[in-house]
Amino acid sequence: MHIRTFHEWDVGASRAMEIQEMLRPRISLRDSANLKRLRWIGGADVSYVRGEDTIYGAVVVLSFPDLRIEEQKWVKGRVSFPYIPGLLSFREAPILLKAFSLLDQTPDVVIFDGQGTAHPRGLGLASHMGLLLGLPSVGCAKTRFVGDYREVGREKGSFNWLEFGGKRVGTVVRTRANVKPVFVSPGHRVSLRTARRLVLATCRGYRLPEPIRLAHQLVNRVRLHGR
Repeated sequence: MHIRTFHEWDVGASRAMEIQEMLRPRISLRDSANLKRLRWIGGADVSYVRGEDTIYGAVVVLSFPDLRIEEQKWVKGRVSFPYIPGLLSFREAPILLKAFSLLDQTPDVVIFDGQGTAHPRGLGLASHMGLLLGLPSVGCAKTRFVGDYREVGREKGSFNWLEFGGKRVGTVVRTRANVKPVFVSPGHRVSLRTARRLVLATCRGYRLPEPIRLAHQLVNRVRLHGR
């Protein structure tokens, strides 16, 4: 897998925000041709060792639409960038890029446990990673970071628009009846509507879509058991 290099990683917070502003115009919210023949869908997540600088990153690739695991990779490393809201990609992207570099099967689209365009500078983890990987990407977060929305219906599939700065930046989606909604936003090369549809198409009875649910299970298993 070819990983692009747009900038350095050893930067401070102010430079990181400048990089986000620089990269934002590169984001496309038009559906990629990859999505018309979708066969492989990826999911990624990270896990930390509490009180240490150790970080684990994992990626799974599932077949679509049956969502069977085709491949999974994980790596262990050290995190140096501090936790700063809005700059999560500078903390987590380096370890995730290492995990993606180990894949044999390139996914057609990747879902990340984080924000896409629903971000103060329009460049959350999913958008940043989508640019670096050159792949369509979607952010699916458990909590809202920015924006306002109206209450979502209780049935699975119900949604409302998430708006920020006078624009629609995502959707608030009920992926399971009577369970808290998730916050879905396009990362890169995916439209608002397609991002929502992909999340719903990959849910199998749980709040989170299978790609990131399985990546979450994998990364926590290797953190706890080393395999």
